[in-house]
Amino acid sequence: MPEGYDTIDALSARSAYQLADVVKTVPQYGTITPRWLARFLELKPVDTGIFRLNRVKEPDRLLDVLCAQQNSDDIPEGFIDYEQTPREYILSSVSTIVKIGTRVSDLYSKPYDQIKEQIRLGMESLKEKQEYLIINSDDYGLLKNTAPAQRVASRTGSPTPDDLDELISRVWKEPSFFLAHPAAIAAFSRECTRRGVPPLAVNLYGGNFLSWRGIPLVPCDKLLVDGQSNTHGKNGRTNILLIRSGEARQGVIGLYQSGLQGEQSNGLSVRFMGIDNKGIGFYLLSIYCSAAILTDDAIAVLENVETGHYYDYK
Repeated sequence: MPEGYDTIDALSARSAYQLADVVKTVPQYGTITPRWLARFLELKPVDTGIFRLNRVKEPDRLLDVLCAQQNSDDIPEGFIDYEQTPREYILSSVSTIVKIGTRVSDLYSKPYDQIKEQIRLGMESLKEKQEYLIINSDDYGLLKNTAPAQRVASRTGSPTPDDLDELISRVWKEPSFFLAHPAAIAAFSRECTRRGVPPLAVNLYGGNFLSWRGIPLVPCDKLLVDGQSNTHGKNGRTNILLIRSGEARQGVIGLYQSGLQGEQSNGLSVRFMGIDNKGIGFYLLSIYCSAAILTDDAIAVLENVETGHYYDYK
């Protein structure tokens, strides 16, 4: 120590920390997904909460009746009948109440507003549930409502190019996209690579997707593997969908309630319910949704495919 200087301890890091600024993030919600389905699937607003799907009665037989060839000059006569008991879809609702103390929101809302963050996270949860229901609902879910003739069994267990070609043969009128768990897409990619036909990549809606026959393979963890969304690399069984989207193409459409009070996005509303005598504020978050398969050949499903392991092929 130089002469004339007092011996003192250096400033500790712990003490210095008290004067340092801390850079923060908003709460990171690990289970949030891109929810590509909402971007690839055409959405239709419903004003009354009910959607009626009118279909032609016996469409195959009508072609024979109305367009029959005859050798005489007589013109075939008839009419196009409709199903007399069409299916009606009543929008389902998913709701939750977010509670926030006024003391917390008053004192601890910088740099991030506590109310906005709580509502944001609540809305993300509802949107994840909406995507799950569109695929898995016992009432209107795409898996439960695919026609028996549109269900395909995998030839080998692992999803192969032959399997996806079979789906295309069932949804051959302008198919829009495949929908599969990421583990199933990885298994398909490995099978393609093993056969020497690696799938090409396409860019849509700002994302990169593998494709087959020009049709994107869209990842979605709501197509569960052995009943779970996160497989942690384990082998399991799942399903792959091929969908034609759009009302004009007689495809699959998503449904939502329009014109809601406090509407934040399609079918999603936030309403302030008031503050109780303990200073707790209540916010009601609700989402109204459903989905409809307009014609049977708008969707097909490859059932019980194996996701496999990354080390299956050597």
